[in-house]
Amino acid sequence: MSTQKIAITAFSSISPLGNTSEGVWEKYLDNQHCFSKQFLDQQETSVACLDAESKQIIAELRESDIKYKFLDDSVLFAIAASRKAVEQAGWNSDAIFGINIGSSRGATDLFEKHYKEYLDTGKAQTLASPTTTLGNISSWIAHDLQNNGPEISHSITCSTALHALLNGVAWLKSGMANKFLVGGSEAPLTDFTIAQMRALKIYSRINQDEDLWPNLAFDFEKTQNTMILGEGAGVCCLEAGETANAIAYITGVGYATEILEHNISISAEATCFQKSMKMALKDVSLESVDVIVMHAPGTIKGDLTELRAIEKVFGSELPLLTTNKWKVGHTFGASGILSLELSLLMFQHDTFIGVPFGAKQSQSKSINRILINAVGFGGNAVSILIEKTN
Repeated sequence: MSTQKIAITAFSSISPLGNTSEGVWEKYLDNQHCFSKQFLDQQETSVACLDAESKQIIAELRESDIKYKFLDDSVLFAIAASRKAVEQAGWNSDAIFGINIGSSRGATDLFEKHYKEYLDTGKAQTLASPTTTLGNISSWIAHDLQNNGPEISHSITCSTALHALLNGVAWLKSGMANKFLVGGSEAPLTDFTIAQMRALKIYSRINQDEDLWPNLAFDFEKTQNTMILGEGAGVCCLEAGETANAIAYITGVGYATEILEHNISISAEATCFQKSMKMALKDVSLESVDVIVMHAPGTIKGDLTELRAIEKVFGSELPLLTTNKWKVGHTFGASGILSLELSLLMFQHDTFIGVPFGAKQSQSKSINRILINAVGFGGNAVSILIEKTN
């Protein structure tokens, strides 16, 4: 693959952190989590849902077009974020660009509603199939933006968004496209999705009314699993080569898959992460990596195995380490792109955002190079190395 730089020329998100880069940065500075309670899976459940203003944006989008009324939130989140990113990048109506927006679970809320109706009545609604396919995320974005480029949707569980970014990089480096819109969207705050996570015994049982931190992502000594789900979407615009409007450059990508012992297994030292990080770093000196944004979902094994993998690759001199899941929860397929957002903001403000209950780490130099990790069920790891623009 060519060594050509890939520029990130725009980024937009909608999540529990807000829907503007200024608002998201303010949230990162306040050291408070974004969790609230909803009655899901027959009990009070900690979740991270969109803030009130973002919910209003989605409600207005749903009402803006009769065709959008029957779409799942996962599609509407992605459309809202994509509109802003494309505008920010200056891609006008003549621009031809690829679209790859993935999702771990897709239209889970709509699917549950349609399936319940089928069980109750014995009949499926006309739009049940087209509105619950994973492919309808990228298709509706292409429709909304009136774009003529290639469109791809996929699910690679929790590393979905960074796999979308990998795809975009591959298309750009191959010369088959000059621009690509990539990202992930997830709307998993549903009864059945929460029930599935509880069945795996990984959902947080900490009472957030009594404890300051219901999700202990990045606490490597916790004695229980504390994953909490969040919703949201993030997308970024990629362009081939150096550009005047670049906000960062992708300079390394890595990926690896583990041999499974069981459906959600990961080895004690996360071999997949070791391989993906080494591949992304390639010829880069380890000392030049300033920050690693970890996947760290808040489970005992998930957090610890990733730390062990980082120690294996970097030795005793570790970069600054952080994660955002203690704050926004695990947004499944969108989680990697929200980690990219945190990275871009740390570049912009040259300020490290740590985990308030984690071991104290001090920033001693400018942040110029960040490694971002994501991994999904089945050991699908992705690592992305990004660099600040000069």
